[in-house]
Amino acid sequence: MTGLRVLWLSPWMRPLARVYAEALRSAGAELLLVTSDQHPSSDAARPYELVLDPRPKTARTWPSTARALRRVRGFAPDVVVAELVRDPRWLAFAPGVPRVELIHDDRPHDAGEMRPRWERGLFGRWAASAHRVAFSRYVSQAVGASSVVPLTSDLDDAEVPDFAPAGERRDFVLLGRLNGYKNIDTCLQAWQRHTAGPGWAGDDLVLVGDGDWRGALPKHVVWHRDSFRYADVLPVLARAKGSIVHYRRASQSGVQVLSMQLGVTPMVSSVGALPEFQPPGEPPIDVDDVNGLARAFDSLADPDRAAARGAAALDHYRRTYSAPVSARALLDVLSKTAAQPG
Repeated sequence: MTGLRVLWLSPWMRPLARVYAEALRSAGAELLLVTSDQHPSSDAARPYELVLDPRPKTARTWPSTARALRRVRGFAPDVVVAELVRDPRWLAFAPGVPRVELIHDDRPHDAGEMRPRWERGLFGRWAASAHRVAFSRYVSQAVGASSVVPLTSDLDDAEVPDFAPAGERRDFVLLGRLNGYKNIDTCLQAWQRHTAGPGWAGDDLVLVGDGDWRGALPKHVVWHRDSFRYADVLPVLARAKGSIVHYRRASQSGVQVLSMQLGVTPMVSSVGALPEFQPPGEPPIDVDDVNGLARAFDSLADPDRAAARGAAALDHYRRTYSAPVSARALLDVLSKTAAQPG
């Protein structure tokens, strides 16, 4: 349905929502994105964005929310997309319009992601009345979603650096919010076995991001412990030999699709939808298999092999998870949802 008017409500995942917005607009949809400055990569508002402060207890946030409500009414959306909405005022945006709820995870990763009971009750009832869309078969089966679309990367293709050839490949990277569910202890044990054996090629294991994990770092491990923007981390990840996504709990991983988009092989555990997203020929490793993960480090230590497998991962991403591919699937769901009788 060309000309479909889509209202997208996404307070926390602004970069990913922007990627989908641009792809849907390129496919012929009209789109208004209501978002916030909460994400570290936030910057100036784009023409299709309304940027709000989703803190209803702060009095100065109410006038802008009222103005946004008038803008949404004037936009007259055909369908609403919602993801991780937590401000009750946003429930007033386009009530009665067919709605799609995007579900990224089947459950919280840890206690830090638990919502208060009143939030779970209020927004759970709101989500239950929507057409539920998941980004993996794993989540769809866990939550009973109606549709599945591929998960694209939250990095715009225009910002992707050139593919790193073998001569520029070095190090392995573990990126993101470094909490216990990232299985860091197992990863470090496997790294120690790799560096103690004949397969080590002088690389470092580079941890990028902050979190609750507080352990001792073995030799040849570097930790950039801070919040980050993609502009800072892309040069490191794009030339890596491998990206570690060997988590203890995962629905799916944005780091996994980002790595493939950059032409870097993700090394994943057997948990959640991680195996589902992997390129052909890149099997998952059991979550507690230290020796298996060490062998995976060994196999990617050769830069020629790392570059060849990274190229295959990039091809898999472009064919399966790129923004145009994912947006076409999502636009089909949105069009069908908008056409349903109210």
